[in-house]
Amino acid sequence: MLSLNKIKEIIEKNNFDFKKMFGQNFIIDYNIIQNIVKKADIKEDSLVIEIGPGAGSLTCELANIAKQVLCFEIDVKLKPILDETLKDYENIDIIFEDFLKVDLQNILKKYSYKNLYVVANLPYYITTPIIMKFIENRISLEKMVVMVQKEVGNRFKAKPGSKDYSSLSIFLDYYFDVQKIMDVSRNVFIPKPNVDSIVISFNKKTCQYKVLDEKVFFKLVKDAFKQKRKTIRNNLKQYDLNIIEKVLKKHEYDLTVRAEQLSIDIFIEISNELTKNI
Repeated sequence: MLSLNKIKEIIEKNNFDFKKMFGQNFIIDYNIIQNIVKKADIKEDSLVIEIGPGAGSLTCELANIAKQVLCFEIDVKLKPILDETLKDYENIDIIFEDFLKVDLQNILKKYSYKNLYVVANLPYYITTPIIMKFIENRISLEKMVVMVQKEVGNRFKAKPGSKDYSSLSIFLDYYFDVQKIMDVSRNVFIPKPNVDSIVISFNKKTCQYKVLDEKVFFKLVKDAFKQKRKTIRNNLKQYDLNIIEKVLKKHEYDLTVRAEQLSIDIFIEISNELTKNI
């Protein structure tokens, strides 16, 4: 366990300057760290990915449970700090590169594991691109447990009809059961951010949706939300509107409905009907 005083001492000793451009806010509350690790429910023979390990407070707790912890850190100036805080662990690898630019599939080939997890306090400024990278790279995850900006977390778990509902909400719902674990005050970070946080869990879905063509489905959803204030008729005018209208009528909607009102099941039904008629 790294105490708050020890973390501050190591940071100060290394003359580390927090960089706003990297969204550097290090969590220093041990109870919250323990709760995050507990909720991750990491099984044996597992590899855990952490993006943005900070000073290593969460990393240590993950390394106590997981077979291997793989960290990605963009700021090379954190190396001397992490070298010191993680010196007692042999099962931690740190790659000092931009996570969004690495060839993740190729990197994972070097590891032998049964279950793959993502557990992290994600940098606020690139939270969504990080999560989308796992989806777009088709990385098979057992679970993600991540701390994110509260406003962003609300979008992840948003339901149809709410202002936070978006194409991202649907993409996440397609792969995961998304649940809120807890709210986190801005007061448990150094330096203190201007926003509060939320911890969200993404559990791999056991029952997959029946989609005939995922490319058609994902493009349809993206296009439907392209301009959120516009109707389905306007956003999807390049599609066969007769097919779309038939499906919408079954669910008591018409082409004047906006995408934010439609559930994932309706989008899947529209997608499948379009695929059949290609």
